[in-house]
Amino acid sequence: MSRETVSTPDAPAAIGPYSQAVRAGDLLFLSGQIPLDPHSGELVDGSIEVQTRRVLDNLAAVARAGGSDLDRVVRLTVYLTDLSHFAAVNAVMADCFAAPYPARAVVGVAALPRGARIEIDAVCRI
Repeated sequence: MSRETVSTPDAPAAIGPYSQAVRAGDLLFLSGQIPLDPHSGELVDGSIEVQTRRVLDNLAAVARAGGSDLDRVVRLTVYLTDLSHFAAVNAVMADCFAAPYPARAVVGVAALPRGARIEIDAVCRI
C-alpha cells in the first residue's frame, strides 16, 4: 500500500519531523494538533473550550486537504494536561460530532508541546 503526505497552510505547519497527515488507502491519519493559530503559529489564548475548538478547526483543515472531513472521523485520541477539563472538552465535541460518534481515548499527560493544554489526533475515512 502506498502512502502520501498531506499538508495545508490552513493548519499550523508541523513543528517537528512529521507530516500533518498521511493518506494510506482509504484512511487518513492526522497528526496531533495543538491549539496553534495557523497564521501566527502562536498558541491561542482562552478557555479549554476555545482551545479545543481551535484544535478541531486545525484537524478539520487537514482532513479537508486530505479529501475527508470531521464527519468521517473514526478514531480520536485526546491528550489533556488536566483531566478536570474532560467535561468541557466533551461539550465541545458534542457540538462538533454527531452520532454515531467516533471511537475515542482520552489520556492524561504531564505536558504537551509549546505549553498546550490539549492535543488531538485522528483517523478519518476518505
